[in-house]
Amino acid sequence: MTCLSVRLRIYRAIVDFSAFRGTHGLAAARRQGPDMCKELKTKVLRLLPQTSNGPTVQQQDSRSDGADVLGHTVKALQEGHVVALPTDTIYGLACLAQNSEAVSKIYDIKGRNAQKPLAICVGEVRDIYKYCKVKVKEELLGDLLPGPVTFVFERTDLLNKDLNPFTPLVGVRIPDHPFMRRLCQMCGEPLALTSANISSQTSTVEAHEFQELWPKLAVVVDGGPIGDQSRLGSTVVDLSVLGKYRIIRPGCAFSSTLDVLRDKYGLSEDSVGQ
Repeated sequence: MTCLSVRLRIYRAIVDFSAFRGTHGLAAARRQGPDMCKELKTKVLRLLPQTSNGPTVQQQDSRSDGADVLGHTVKALQEGHVVALPTDTIYGLACLAQNSEAVSKIYDIKGRNAQKPLAICVGEVRDIYKYCKVKVKEELLGDLLPGPVTFVFERTDLLNKDLNPFTPLVGVRIPDHPFMRRLCQMCGEPLALTSANISSQTSTVEAHEFQELWPKLAVVVDGGPIGDQSRLGSTVVDLSVLGKYRIIRPGCAFSSTLDVLRDKYGLSEDSVGQ
């Protein structure tokens, strides 16, 4: 056998193996179906409409249930990944607020200005006191949370110093969404939360609207269309000054929030911060 013949046989073997591997890989990708972003194997997990007992998950196979969605999402967060989630206002990107590398990833994914702060999300009103110096009555928090409101307070030393290092303040919210609240409770620490969109683009109320971000996310929880559809996001209120309030962003609950702050609790507008 000539040297040329040997080389031809080796070449054909390599080509045949490559073709087999490519076909096999394509078949595997097809089996994964549309619920898997092929680049980074993003898990897309669909929730059925919320019930009085909390969210449920669409039965994709006999092993799927709500606990699976929470379990996959908690695992991804604990491994330092960024996930996308439905809230009571718009879709959000989240990571563990105490994980500095994960916080940096959110900024990279959104193309967000590093001087723009991220809010945190917790599961219960009592959790706010761990990370914020609260200067209002607890009853006020209970009147507006859970709900589409973000309160800004002075932060405590327990909160990750790499989260918004340029300000002593932090926004905190508790979305009126059972999945989000349960997720925070299971993580046992706050989530850093921001809107699920490229910075400066429109907020999203359906998961497909930010599909270009999916390959950069470990999990996308598709909760269907957000009911409000206003895309305004939460109402952001600075309560860091005793007896005062300052509206940072009117958001979707502006009027009802003012009613509580002014009429029920007698807070006055902080004109200094305007």
